[in-house]
Amino acid sequence: MWELLYAPFMIRAIIAAAVTGLAAPGVGTYLVQRRLSLMGDGIGHITVTGVALGLLTGTSPTFTAVVVAVIGALLIELIRASGRASGDLALALLFYGGIAGGLVLVQMAGNGAFALQGYLFGSIATIAPDDVVVSVILAGIAIVVGLALMPQLFAVSNDEEFARASGVPAWFYNALISVLAAVTVSVAMRTVGLLLVSALMIIPVATSQQFTRSFRTTMLAAMGFGLVAALVGVVVSAYLNLPPGATIVLVALAGFVVTSPVGLLLQRRRRARVPFDPEALPLHEEALEAHRHVHGPGCGHVAVEHGDHVDYVHDGHRHAVHVTGDGKHYDEH
Repeated sequence: MWELLYAPFMIRAIIAAAVTGLAAPGVGTYLVQRRLSLMGDGIGHITVTGVALGLLTGTSPTFTAVVVAVIGALLIELIRASGRASGDLALALLFYGGIAGGLVLVQMAGNGAFALQGYLFGSIATIAPDDVVVSVILAGIAIVVGLALMPQLFAVSNDEEFARASGVPAWFYNALISVLAAVTVSVAMRTVGLLLVSALMIIPVATSQQFTRSFRTTMLAAMGFGLVAALVGVVVSAYLNLPPGATIVLVALAGFVVTSPVGLLLQRRRRARVPFDPEALPLHEEALEAHRHVHGPGCGHVAVEHGDHVDYVHDGHRHAVHVTGDGKHYDEH
């Protein structure tokens, strides 16, 4: 039973799955922060042209895929930054152009359609040793850059205008995120396939967001969830003779579904235990009737984090303390 795990092809598959499971959610965290969750999917379709170009010319499809993916990612960022089209529209323009160009080139390649299947849906069981080495190198670069430049990359992902006003070269770091996404897609195309790569970049991030509050913790937790999903998925697919890429994505999705109730419970408990100073909460007027209720963690009302303060739901209203010229009072809204 365990002999399968020690087979050479299985060892290569596990290594490729591990580096993909770490790199994809790591870069995907920045895409989610930028509200470009589908960027991995768009780059994946552009990469089809790169793979088809490699099959047509007889060169390495991995090499041509990386080159075309990086060029496509930079074009997306250039179109978005120029203001001539939104990020979603830029994705759509290259999304359809990439898939159409890939199909034309595959048809010109003659027998390239069959080989393209392994890149579209993943073929981790047949990955060659050279491809494993390339995957490890590219994934390592994406992980190291994503972690080392986290402050700068987070700044432009979270608030691009503020980052630019602070002197951060926003275009450069935005372009770097796009390049990292392109490299990650190229790494993952043999693991989960170009059509499913976006799922592995996004689902672990969505799972980690249920439990974390800071960006750094979210990113590290997402990489952990991605690693587990990739390893479990590739092992399960080997023993049950299932498609590896689809199995990895389904495992990641199952992890999100299973942890959702726990994440919801933790979020409710976190809101209820928000630090609160009862002395900072004066009397307030409600429905023109004065009463002396003081909101706090033990008051029985739902606490809702709202910017730099806490609102409490009371009699169908959200009460928030504010300071004005006439002193402190509650606003109802």
